[in-house]
Parts: sequence; C-alpha cells; structure tokens
Amino acid sequence: MTTAEGDNATSSSSDVWNLPNILTMLRIVLVPFFVWFLVADDGEYGVWRWAAVVAFAVAIYTDKLDGDIARARGLITNFGKIADPIADKLLIGSALVLLSILGELPWWVTILILVREWGITALRFVVIRYGVMPASRGGKLKTVVQTVAIFLYILPLKAIAPWLGDVAFWVMMVALAITLWTGVEYVIQALKLRAAGRRA
Repeated sequence: MTTAEGDNATSSSSDVWNLPNILTMLRIVLVPFFVWFLVADDGEYGVWRWAAVVAFAVAIYTDKLDGDIARARGLITNFGKIADPIADKLLIGSALVLLSILGELPWWVTILILVREWGITALRFVVIRYGVMPASRGGKLKTVVQTVAIFLYILPLKAIAPWLGDVAFWVMMVALAITLWTGVEYVIQALKLRAAGRRA
C-alpha cells in the first residue's frame, strides 16, 4: 500500500468513526430493544410499553443530536447521508409493523409507508454512482410527523384518554400524505441526478 493509499484509508475510517455516525449506529442498536419491549408488552399497556416509549424517545433524540453535531462541526459524511435514513427507516418501519401486528394501526397504512420508504432507499443505491441523494426538507418533515404519530400510538394512555387514538390516527394520515408526496419528489430528484451524471 502506498502512502497516498494509506492516507485515503485513514481518512475514510475517520469519516465513518465520528460522533454523529456513532450516534446513528447507536440508533440502529436500539431498534431490537424497542421491538423486544413492544412485543413483551403484547398490548397490555404496562411497564414494557413504557420501556418501548423510552427506547423510541432515546432513539429519536439521537437522530436530532447526530444531525445537530454533524452540521455544527462540519462532520457530514457520505456514510452518514446513507446510514442516517436507513436507521430512521429501521426504527419507524419496525414500529409500524408491530403496531399493525398488535391491531392498533391498519395494515394498509403500514404497507404504503414501507413501500415508499424502502423503495426510495433502493433508489438511493441505484443512483449512488451519480451522486448521493441527501434527505430533503420535505423528507425531514415527513420523518418528524411520522415520529410524532408513532409516539402517540405507542403511548400507553389510550385506556385513560380514548380520544388520543383518534388524534394519533389523523396525525398518521398527515404523515402518510407527506410520505407519498416526498416519495414523488425523490423520484424526480433521482432522475435529475442520473441525467446530470450521464451528461458529465
């Protein structure tokens, strides 16, 4: 290995192992714990449900924190641009599937969101040779609204406040609308990126 190659390898490793990316990895690690807590509760709205709420809240906080640190310290990397949305999709996707399994969220909502989310993720990899598609403002808004809706769904308070279920459903409908709309935007962005890459 030449010195230049060694420098590139060090730089690449440094790009991956920075604080924002480590927080993204932590979020991925938290997903199975969140899943286990929600499954262990089995719709009883007990202590395990609260544990799932805490795990979800911590995971979401790491999402905000890693973004803030990356922007403040100039640590935005290609790894982060790819890994961060994947971590979000793992967390949100697992929550949607489990809520549908528990009978709390209609399956058609979960299927539409997951098809869009994983479809766009696949599209990112298809066009990655032309460039990286970072999360758009609309995409970030979509994640925020999805997160709020899921948080309302998993809160074990619906037995005390039945109206909370209606609020959660309508927030989820707003999230679904934003999800589908931003999906169309990403497809357009990918087509433009591909066309620009071919011209170059």
